[in-house]
Amino acid sequence: MLELDTDAALAELVRHRRELHRIPELDFCLPETIAYIERVLEPLSCTVIHPCDGCVCALFDTGSARTVAIRADMDALPIAEATGVPFASAHEGRMHACGHDAHMAMVLTLAGWLDRVVRERPGALPRNVLLVFQPAEETTGGAARVCASGVFERNQVERIFGFHVWPDLPWGSLASRPGPLLARASEVHISIHGQSTHIAKTFGLTVEETHDAALAAARFLVTERWLVRKLGQDEPIVAHFGLLQAGTVCNAVAGEAALAGSVRVFSDAMFERVKEELARTLDEACSSCGCTYDIDIAEGYPPVTNDDALFERAATVLPELQRIDEPLLIAEDFAFYQRQIPGVFFLLGVGAPQDERAACGDLGHATTALHTDTFMFDERVLLEGLSVYRRLVALP
Repeated sequence: MLELDTDAALAELVRHRRELHRIPELDFCLPETIAYIERVLEPLSCTVIHPCDGCVCALFDTGSARTVAIRADMDALPIAEATGVPFASAHEGRMHACGHDAHMAMVLTLAGWLDRVVRERPGALPRNVLLVFQPAEETTGGAARVCASGVFERNQVERIFGFHVWPDLPWGSLASRPGPLLARASEVHISIHGQSTHIAKTFGLTVEETHDAALAAARFLVTERWLVRKLGQDEPIVAHFGLLQAGTVCNAVAGEAALAGSVRVFSDAMFERVKEELARTLDEACSSCGCTYDIDIAEGYPPVTNDDALFERAATVLPELQRIDEPLLIAEDFAFYQRQIPGVFFLLGVGAPQDERAACGDLGHATTALHTDTFMFDERVLLEGLSVYRRLVALP
């Protein structure tokens, strides 16, 4: 296998990451990002494919009948950047605050290395390599559209790998686990319909006769807390409602109430139980107050579940891989790929040790949390991710 000039690779990783950091774009609307990726790929020994809107793929053909895919997400977040770095976002109100610029930089640098392997060492890799640059990870699950495009079937893809930079893990560490790694995430939207009337007219009425949407919402939330604790005895679950709006004035019964929340679970079976129990709990709360309701529980992202056999095979070439004891209640649309082909998702630690949260490479920034306006990290860690990818594409 070709060796890697680490100094040159690091310079390339940093260049890609910073250029992409300057041009954050959202959802499926990624013209500048796609143009940048296409410029990098154009001179390389690969076939560039556009399987669906907002997606760019690069196929490196090694002559094999089998293919391994590597995924990078491209979209950013609607966050105004406050890092103050020289390469800060040039797009007001948008920022790569989740590390997708880092994910793309690793895969683009991998592309340059693959180009050399294909040209200088034909037959050195056991599979073709399909690099997938996907849109809309942060919003509507762009991975699902990539899967529906048929690009994996057309190119005989039999496995897929992906990364996420992770501030909660020590810098340079690699972690994952077989089976469930990240949770299913589904949004819940509820509308409760009552009847608005002056509070003076409620004197002497039963609760059911008040048609109080605010009271129905309150009863639902209290019971829902108890329900989550009960279901959580069987497996980890989070169901929380962060939005509650009801009524218009202080001296009238609320005629309408709206609630919005999110559910996180690790299995389809628990998801079905949660949907059933939430609907039952809501029905009881509304009936007790003489109200009606509408409830919408989105299918959302499935849980990220690593293929057991592929995980163990990958572990044979990744001696540094640490195993996480418990799955995390974070969501990622990489899960859609794993429902179509075996896949393993890894977390790349970018967090500084607690006693060293000062300088971050040449940036003078400590690592901060994902989805914050100051998210930054020591870019030298990207060499670790590149090393992992090189070993994974060479995995028999």
